Amino acid sequence: MTKTPLTILLASPRGFCAGVDRAIQIVETALTKYGRPVYVRHEIVHNRFVVSSLEAKGAVFVDELDEVPADRPVVFSAHGVPKSVPAEAEARGMFYLDATCPLVTKVHHEAERHAAEDRQIIMIGHAGHPEVVGTMGQVENGRVLLVENNAQAETIEPSQPEHLAYITQTTLSVDDTAQIVATLKRRFPAIEGPKKEDICFATTNRQQAVKAIAPGCDAVMVIGAPNSSNSKRLVEVAARAGCERAILVQRAEEIDWASLDGIRRLGVSAGASAPEVLVDEVIEACRQRFDVTIEEVAVTRETVAFRLPSVLTEA
Repeated sequence: MTKTPLTILLASPRGFCAGVDRAIQIVETALTKYGRPVYVRHEIVHNRFVVSSLEAKGAVFVDELDEVPADRPVVFSAHGVPKSVPAEAEARGMFYLDATCPLVTKVHHEAERHAAEDRQIIMIGHAGHPEVVGTMGQVENGRVLLVENNAQAETIEPSQPEHLAYITQTTLSVDDTAQIVATLKRRFPAIEGPKKEDICFATTNRQQAVKAIAPGCDAVMVIGAPNSSNSKRLVEVAARAGCERAILVQRAEEIDWASLDGIRRLGVSAGASAPEVLVDEVIEACRQRFDVTIEEVAVTRETVAFRLPSVLTEA
């Protein structure tokens, strides 16, 4: 039977960012250097395929440090942790490796600086997300107020409106965050922001790439986990950019092919914690059903790489 033609517009950049790549390398290198098991507090990144792959190599994922034997290495996830976590590890004499993305660490340092200068801090982010929990945990309780959307930005009443700063989660929608920041600046003209925006370059680049393909697509498929902030933002960006049929899938096996009936142009991207092998898997699944042509649409080229902790690289 003749297959229906399908053009796949492949967004670039997509998939792993430098921070995710570094975090995974930290776990893999620790396993090589210290042997099994190496413990990891929380998911190293928000992707079940990645977590399962590391489990097969000897990583053990736990919720809290009290599940980790004091004589085994423990890795903190790429999302960052509150200061109380390394303090607890040190109190127990544990050896830990911090896989926090350096761009998240930048935001931690901003929070510490604002606190040291006695500013009240507004954090733009999603309640309960590990990155937000970790960032808010860099300073004393009550110092940081959380704003999740523009409606909250319009109504929040800080106790120090003339001595105020804002920071943001690194994986937010660029457009939504710009609107929230504009609202905060209008209401609190003296508010201080970061010298360089907190939303990371990888988040921005992936959103720009999806914006470039969405208007010309019948559907956009983002490969990523449902608990991945940056992946969910890509789905929202695609819908707002002109492709209402935007969906999130973790693996090819999850695709609802009936929902793609009649499409001729499919956009494909992947969240920053989704490996390229899952993109390949989705494309191969498409090839089994369609006569596929691939068009890669690149908005920029990423060359950033972050160093591993020196304890892992020294002889």
